Parts: sequence; C-alpha cells; structure tokens
Amino acid sequence: MSATDFLMKAANSKRSLPVEDASTPEESSKSSIKNERIERMPWVEKYRPKNLDEVTSQSNTIKILKKNLQTANLPHMLFYGPPGTGKTSTILAMAKELYGPELFKSRVLELNASDERGISIVREKIKNFARLSVSHPSEEDKSKYPCPPYKLIILDEADSMTSDAQSALRRTMENYSSITRFCLICNYITRIIDPLASRCSKFRFKSLTSTDSLDRLKFIIKNENLNLKNQDEICLEILKISNGDLRKAITFFQSACKLFSAKLLTSTNKNNNNNDVEMVDGIDDEEEVNSNINTNTNNNEIEMTIDEIRELAGLIPYNLTNNLTNLISSNNFNNIFEFLNNEIFRKGYNATTVLDTLHDKLLLDSNADDIENDSKDLNLSLIMVVMNQFKF
Repeated sequence: MSATDFLMKAANSKRSLPVEDASTPEESSKSSIKNERIERMPWVEKYRPKNLDEVTSQSNTIKILKKNLQTANLPHMLFYGPPGTGKTSTILAMAKELYGPELFKSRVLELNASDERGISIVREKIKNFARLSVSHPSEEDKSKYPCPPYKLIILDEADSMTSDAQSALRRTMENYSSITRFCLICNYITRIIDPLASRCSKFRFKSLTSTDSLDRLKFIIKNENLNLKNQDEICLEILKISNGDLRKAITFFQSACKLFSAKLLTSTNKNNNNNDVEMVDGIDDEEEVNSNINTNTNNNEIEMTIDEIRELAGLIPYNLTNNLTNLISSNNFNNIFEFLNNEIFRKGYNATTVLDTLHDKLLLDSNADDIENDSKDLNLSLIMVVMNQFKF
C-alpha cells in the first residue's frame, strides 16, 4: 500500500467515527444549574418583561422610548408613578435592548437610592462610575445591538434622596453627560428638586388596568401549569387587594399558590397512606414543591377561598365584615364591643384595617347603593366611637 492510499484510508476511517455530543459534562451541569436557578426565582423576577414589547398599559411611554432606542440617543430620564407599574422593568428592558446581555454588565449601574440616600453615595459610587471611560463593545455586540458610546446609571426610589444629595447629583449629571446618562425612578415627582427634574425627560407611569393585570396573572398560571379553581375570582380579589400594584399582586399570588399547594400535597399524601398523618418529603424545599405542583395539579385543583386570600393578606374576611356591619346596624354597643374584642382585635387586626374594611363595605361595595346615606353615616359614626373606646 502506497503512502497516499494509507493516508486516504485513515482520513475515511476518521470520518466514519460516530460524532459525539458537542456538549461536555461541564456544559450540561451549567445548563442544569441555570434551569434550577430560574425555577427557584421569585415570579416577579422570573416574569419580568424582557423587552419593551412586553411592557403593558404604558403605550405612550413605550412608543416614545422605542423611537429613542432607534436613534440610540437617550436623554436623562425621570420615570414617576405608583409602585408596581413597570418603571424599573421598563428601563432594565430598554438597557438590555440597548447594550445586550454582555455589555449590560459593564455599562449599566443600578442603585436603590432609598438604601444609600446621602450625599456620600453621589460623591463616591455614582461619580466614580460616571467618570469611567466607556468600554468598547465586541464586534458581535455591535452587529446585534446599538451599543451607544455612553453608560447608564439607574437610580431607583430617587425621591428618597436628601436635597443635598440631589443637588450634588445635578452637578454630576452636567459634568459627565457626554459619557453617562441617568434614569431617575420615583413614586412622587414633587420630592425631586426642580433643578434636577428640569434636566430630565419626564415619563408618567399610570396604574395598570384590571384587564392587563389579570392577563398577566393568567399568563403566569399557564406557564406554571397551575390548576386553580375559580381562578378569575381569585385573581380579581388579589388584584383588588394589591390596589394596582402588579409586583405586589404577583408576589402575593406566588405565596398563596405555594401555601395552598403545600396543603393540597399534604392532603393527597394522607389519602394515599390511609389517612395516616405523615410529613410530605421536601415540603420545605422550594424546588420539590415546584416539581410537585407541576406534576400533581393537572388532576388536583388548588382550592382557595376569597376569605382565605383576605386573611392571608392580613385583611378581615368578608364573613366577619358582614357580621360586624349587622351588629353596628343593631346599635347594641355591648354586642359590638364583645365582637370587636373577641373576633377582631384578639386575632391581630388593628383599627386601621377595621376602618378601611368598613369604608370599602359601606361606601365602595356594589351593594352599598341599597343602604341609605343616613344609615351609612350612622354606622361609620358608631364605629368611630367604638375605636375611641378601645383607644385606637
């Protein structure tokens, strides 16, 4: 056999070898750890919008930001509005579309101004990051993302900063505007000093509509494979409790699902063991609970009542509210005192919760129109007298 024939035979035998999986055990392990980390994430982070298209109920703001994103020339920005309306999610989604996941790490600084609200944080951390030269993006990042030649500093809860800190921040914004942009996020724009607010483009975030919030909760239910009984009724009550704060609604919804799913698993385990009381393995392990929820809720509905939801939120259940309003209408102070003491205050409900509940029941409830105005005023006056007797 000639040398040429030998080499050709060796090359052919090499081609015929079976192709092994490109992924190494180390890569598979990293992928598994990443998936596990995602499963353990709070739902409010897991389902945070990844891009501007996923942000709901803020159409005008998103429309303007998309145009700025196309030009990649952002002004200093000021996002303001009620909590849980998507202010932080919007700027983070925009920053990721602007820089990409890799460059985002070196170009974006996110700070919560309520934790470090003094002038020292402006003079040290913020100023040091603002004066840094801009890192160069890779060719891959430049081909996929705008990658403008400036950094981005996000100051969440900027209305918690002191006036001196805001004044120092104004000078920093002026001196480093060529290489750094700022996005201030606050709930109350009146707490931002005028010299600082005047240097920013203002974007108002309005409270989310019930329809958009309900759609988001249904999206989570679908992706988490939850089988929830009376899900529309439960979701609407959670949205009512959260008062337009979607972040609060999602966090509370996750807590409720975990609690009642654990009860369901415990109940199922007892039935499978002939009513023998036995602990459910891994019930304290979040990964195990998530796994059990996904595998068992297809056949078993998670049941939770409106009163259970309200009690979990620290609010007075409707059945106690109805009993209290009936007692107040009877004008029997002894019975009212006894009921408040035994059924309300000894269970940990405070006077503010009682008054808020009665306000919603007597004035905002759909059936409140059937009650005469004089009767409403009398009921509220009576309960104020009762609160005064209990020194609340």
